[in-house]
Amino acid sequence: MTKKPDNQRFRGMGTWFLLMSVFIIQLLFYTWCRVQCTQVGYEVSKEAAQHQRLLTFQNHLKVELASLKSPERLASISTSRLGLVNPSSEQVVILP
Repeated sequence: MTKKPDNQRFRGMGTWFLLMSVFIIQLLFYTWCRVQCTQVGYEVSKEAAQHQRLLTFQNHLKVELASLKSPERLASISTSRLGLVNPSSEQVVILP
């Protein structure tokens, strides 16, 4: 009869060990999930900042393109650098 209490004691310790192991594994998994969630949040914030910088750069490029295409700029370049002048009325040909 002395073996039954020892057997029950080991069974109780095994059950307790199993429950504690499951609890610890669950706690570690929860912690890992939270760390991953935080890291993804940081990456999303970093990418959002990068997106904002790229949008700002795109806007600057659009402004620069508009200034490069401006008729006043093109007219000044054509007269000063290329030596072009407006055509005289004899040079204009009207097509039917």
